[in-house]
Amino acid sequence: MKRFLAYTLALGLFAGPAAAQDKPVELLNVSYDIARELFAQINPAFIADWKAKTGQTVDVKQSHAGTSRQARAILEGLQADVVTFNQVLDVQILHDRGNLVAADWQKRLPNNASPYYSLPAFLVRKGNPKKVKDWSDLVRADVQSVFPNPKTSGNARYTYLAAYGFALEQNKGDQEKAKAFVKTLLGNVPVFDTGGRGSTTTFVEREIGDVLITFEAETNGIKREYGDKGFELVTPSVSLLAEFPVSVVDKVAERKGTQAVAKGYLDYLYSEAGQEILAKHFNRVHHPKVKEKYKAQFPDLRLITVEQVFGGWEKANKDHFAEGGILDQVFVKR
Repeated sequence: MKRFLAYTLALGLFAGPAAAQDKPVELLNVSYDIARELFAQINPAFIADWKAKTGQTVDVKQSHAGTSRQARAILEGLQADVVTFNQVLDVQILHDRGNLVAADWQKRLPNNASPYYSLPAFLVRKGNPKKVKDWSDLVRADVQSVFPNPKTSGNARYTYLAAYGFALEQNKGDQEKAKAFVKTLLGNVPVFDTGGRGSTTTFVEREIGDVLITFEAETNGIKREYGDKGFELVTPSVSLLAEFPVSVVDKVAERKGTQAVAKGYLDYLYSEAGQEILAKHFNRVHHPKVKEKYKAQFPDLRLITVEQVFGGWEKANKDHFAEGGILDQVFVKR
């Protein structure tokens, strides 16, 4: 009996390390609100690729919400290994307030750590009954726009800044006229959801509003998914470059020992296979071969940037989104 117990114990001791090695490495990707379907495609492809390259099994978990809310959750303890956000400020705050991300995070990966990009675009109802063509139509009294709250959504901040930039151009740089323009635009929004997916639900399912303003990738996805509703895409004459910054959350990855797989996950987004998936979901990509393959699905338009018009994200945040900034001044109180 004693020999049997000793033999069993020996087997258990032998099996322990092997079992530990076979246990999947868990990775948490904390992402923006409307990226659920995108990463549902990316994650299994990455898992298979990583397994083939390293022999290691990975289990990728997802968390989705408005990126400002997600950033706050990470600062409050959400154990994100990586973030795949839609706005620079919400990654930068992880460094500024928590030192969770390295100071040089934008220099560690190509294209300012943005593997893909998009822009605010319009989705209108069948036949475009309000004849919406450009930003100027969104301040008409008979047009209701739907987009999230710029205080909680990176998606909505792009919309706000794109509209503000358009108004500056139309009014030869007159700041007061630009403020008046966005004040009217915000006043025409019937419901401010906290994130992009909530606004999609408001427009598509609740049938509120005349035009949904969201990332071009989302407008295409909705049109494809709800083909029976006859939604139509409208690309404005000018829009704002929307970068999608990504980073390893260094402090968390170091503590969990996931640095290598976290970096590999972000590198996969830049690979040809990863860029292919991104483009299939109507995101604009940088890989030359994939970009050429999908160029027909992306209308040409002029893109302005936060750097050109607003002096960079730090200044835009201070001027527009900080307490008492221009957004607070023009936001219509409900």
